[in-house]
Amino acid sequence: MCTTLSVDHSLANHSPHRLVTVSVTTFDPRSQAIVLSLSRITPTTTHITVLDSPQDDNSTLIVVTVVLVACIVGILIAVITVYCYRQKARIRAKLKGLSSNGGAVEGEATADYQDEGQAQGAELQWGAVEGEATADYQDLCRQRMASKSSEKPEPLSRISSVAMSEGANPSPSSRSSTSSWSEEPVQSNMDISTGHIVLSYMEDHLRNKDRITKEWEALCRYEPDVSSTKVGALAINAPKNRYQNVLPYDHTRVLLNDSTNALSSDYINASTIADADPRNPAYIATQAPLSSTIADFWQMVWEQGAVVIVNLTPMTDADTVHTLYWPSEGGTRYHFYEVHLVSEHVWCDDYLVRSFYLKNTETQETRTVTQFHFLTWPENGIPPSPKALLEFRRKVNKSYRGKACPIVVHCSDGVGRTGTYCLVDMVLTRMTKGAKEIDIAATLEHIRDQRPGAVKLKEQFEFALTALAEEVNAILKALPQ
Repeated sequence: MCTTLSVDHSLANHSPHRLVTVSVTTFDPRSQAIVLSLSRITPTTTHITVLDSPQDDNSTLIVVTVVLVACIVGILIAVITVYCYRQKARIRAKLKGLSSNGGAVEGEATADYQDEGQAQGAELQWGAVEGEATADYQDLCRQRMASKSSEKPEPLSRISSVAMSEGANPSPSSRSSTSSWSEEPVQSNMDISTGHIVLSYMEDHLRNKDRITKEWEALCRYEPDVSSTKVGALAINAPKNRYQNVLPYDHTRVLLNDSTNALSSDYINASTIADADPRNPAYIATQAPLSSTIADFWQMVWEQGAVVIVNLTPMTDADTVHTLYWPSEGGTRYHFYEVHLVSEHVWCDDYLVRSFYLKNTETQETRTVTQFHFLTWPENGIPPSPKALLEFRRKVNKSYRGKACPIVVHCSDGVGRTGTYCLVDMVLTRMTKGAKEIDIAATLEHIRDQRPGAVKLKEQFEFALTALAEEVNAILKALPQ
């Protein structure tokens, strides 16, 4: 609205309080102007013109605003829809991956469940009734294993020849038997030329028995630079050694936390074995636990963060009946550590897999530990065939891969079969990582620098070469030429 006043001030001495009369004198329809005439009592007239401009049309602004708001809302809806679709696609991909791995080995299934068990450890809160917690966890494990094995071949009949000490009667609900199948070697970054050189070297040694004998004699003469075993030889530690001539080096022995040890001791007959970095050992080589050292063994497993145990000892080994360091069913407490047997799966005549739930009763923390038990390797001998041990190793590594903790490996004394297994695994691990140079004898010397007497027999060294040759040959065949 615009108003224009036109006032005639020719008579300036008129008083402002005089009466005024207003009348419409003219109206202009085109400009919508109204001409008002203010008449005073004097003959002088003041004209006031009021110009009324047309009002702005707000409808256009309203329409534009509505359109903009609608566009913004549409964009938000589109973004949310795309995000939800991608999330669902990821979930479907994960589920598809799980279902496609249904025929995977027990090691992989156990590794998957370790993460799940650790994630649920805080939720289970073992402060609840022990029996109920164990039962629930066992049911959960069996459901998990059942879902993993739904596409596996028909299982063999239960193998009842597995020796168990103390006449234990396994619970049928926690035991199962599954047939073994041959597995292809894992994907490898092995250098092809290096693989052929190593294969040629091993095949030449295997053909020429005299070369193996000379190399073994040279290995027997090898003396480590540092070889003190004073701590293990102390009289107070003698009862903890299965054999008094097999002691760990002082500089590589595993140290227990003496403040939480049952005997306030830091000693256990166990040695760390590292490949390249001594700060990150790949293995812990140890003897089979004695009845008096079972609590020390589980303390070591807990404190070293181990989640995989490789047991290379049959329960009845020559004339020795080894102590069962795990419960045959249910749970058992060893000092501060509770061990519960969750499941036991017999994969074939050569090995089986057990899953344990380990709890630190002081901190209430829990962990899943998997034991791979090789059954057909005699104390002073070699396995029936390299194939069984190589398949066993693949299952161990599938369960272990991605972990930053050492694997606990033990046999009766922790040197013969344990050293042979570590030698085979260390050489193959180096080769699959693309190492350009492999010296098997030097690798064994490196292991002996950390665990005295590793690989006791020439037959075990020869078996290691045979197993390495077979696996390298299989890997080379699988690689693109």
